[in-house]
Amino acid sequence: MTDLQIAKEVELQPISAISEKFGIPADAIEMYGKYKAKLPLKAIDKEKAKKSHLILVSAISPTPAGEGKTTMSIGLSEGLNRLKKKTTVVLREPSLGPVFGIKGGATGGGYSQVLPMEDINLHFTGDFAAIEKAHNLLAAIIDNNIQSKTNSLLLDPRTIGWKRVMDMNDRSLRHVIVGLGGTTSGVPRETGFDITAASEIMAILCLAENLSDLKARLGNIFVGYTFDKKPIYAKDLKAEGAMAALLKDAIKPNLVQTIEGNPAIIHGGPFANIAQGTNTVIATLMGMSHSEYTVTEAGFGFDLGAEKFFDIKCQSAELKPKAVVLTTTIRALKYHGGADLKSLTIPDVETLKKGLPNLEKHLENIAKFQVVPVISINKFTSDTEEEIQVIKDLAASKGIRVAVADVWAKGGEGALDLAQKVIDVVESNASNFKPLYDWNSSVTDKIATIATEIYGAEYVDYTARAKANLRKIADLGLEQLPVCIAKTQKSLSDNPALLGRPKDFIITVREIEIAVGAGFLIPITGDIMRMPGLPAHPASENIDINDDGEITGLF
Repeated sequence: MTDLQIAKEVELQPISAISEKFGIPADAIEMYGKYKAKLPLKAIDKEKAKKSHLILVSAISPTPAGEGKTTMSIGLSEGLNRLKKKTTVVLREPSLGPVFGIKGGATGGGYSQVLPMEDINLHFTGDFAAIEKAHNLLAAIIDNNIQSKTNSLLLDPRTIGWKRVMDMNDRSLRHVIVGLGGTTSGVPRETGFDITAASEIMAILCLAENLSDLKARLGNIFVGYTFDKKPIYAKDLKAEGAMAALLKDAIKPNLVQTIEGNPAIIHGGPFANIAQGTNTVIATLMGMSHSEYTVTEAGFGFDLGAEKFFDIKCQSAELKPKAVVLTTTIRALKYHGGADLKSLTIPDVETLKKGLPNLEKHLENIAKFQVVPVISINKFTSDTEEEIQVIKDLAASKGIRVAVADVWAKGGEGALDLAQKVIDVVESNASNFKPLYDWNSSVTDKIATIATEIYGAEYVDYTARAKANLRKIADLGLEQLPVCIAKTQKSLSDNPALLGRPKDFIITVREIEIAVGAGFLIPITGDIMRMPGLPAHPASENIDINDDGEITGLF
């Protein structure tokens, strides 16, 4: 059966019932139909949140299809609930780019899904649209100010880095020229589009803790320089109020349900290869305010989403995770051992063993943050007992807990062993979270720490453009900001062809973007794209809707 067919078998509970189960009265939520709702910000209680056990689900370096972190997160939350631990799973919202492209949605799979999956994957409650509009409002205000003869700040168009965004994969929009058509149509200049998940507004929404914090961060967005080299921010254009108004509903977290009828919060959706890759601080605190355990995930491998979760989100919001579940698959280890993508379902113990160094590196990285890991083997039907035993033997040799989780086929029942091992870690009080670096270190030291400690690079090289960016950052007094490195998810290095555990490589920073509003800097490595393209045969070719309004072909 497909994920959509399984989802349609489930009789959904009214969202009012889910809200009552979560701990918020039904009359306090804002309904979005029968099965979706917005939660009020006043329901966050930071003192209660401090008592909740925060669990991060991450993964080894993935295959192109991903290794099932979202499915694992949902399954784990179901397992914990079955063991009588009140648990909420808190996830990111899907982007339409992957949904219509190649990777698919972000609602889990099989019997570990969040529902209603069609709504969540297609527009949901309109958060992405609001982020897109707020972002593009600032773009319009910038171009309007350049054009104005009576209200101009004398912005130098050549210094403006603020692009427009759209929640769709569209490579033809990466580089565009705006302002054509004569004097009444603006000032011609080069710009482009990023995907909405890469918007600084998305990053800001995900790190803001309330409306006033959101507005302040929006005002701090760096726009560019005037002709006499004065820095200009969004607040100089008086844009932050209107932008915040567009986000008045988007800032509220979304409540839905798991396939087993437990609360799930889905809010915010930055990618981890080009942004911070975790849901909103508000959503995490909301879950922690009403749950004994809160399960969340961070995008792609531990080197990307989890590092940013720890060094940016946890430091910013003063969160202390109690355990890391490292999602591991037999197919990914064989892929990193040199197997062809088409042969990953063929039993191959020797190639699997060659891929183990990738798993070992991620385990070493988790230890650097002083958080205890649990290896979760995401079980596929093609996995053999001999292959599974290889991972168990590695875990035993390192004294690390390991569980086989059959969450796609069995839901919470398939995660009971994993859930118990997570409980054991939490109750042992063995984790003592510590960030990898001090925000007050120099920018180059922070980048070097991540590149050498987490990626395993020999050293970091900077292009002439990146060195100029470093000087700009120093001139603006922004050296104390953390770094959110944009890097391929396919490799621990910045070269997607280097699989496994590459060594003796150099990380090249080609430019560094400034995201003052979000509160971090974005060093860009390799050939990373902030506006993806569609494949030759996108998933959209299979998606349709019938005369009864039922969607077909969605996963």
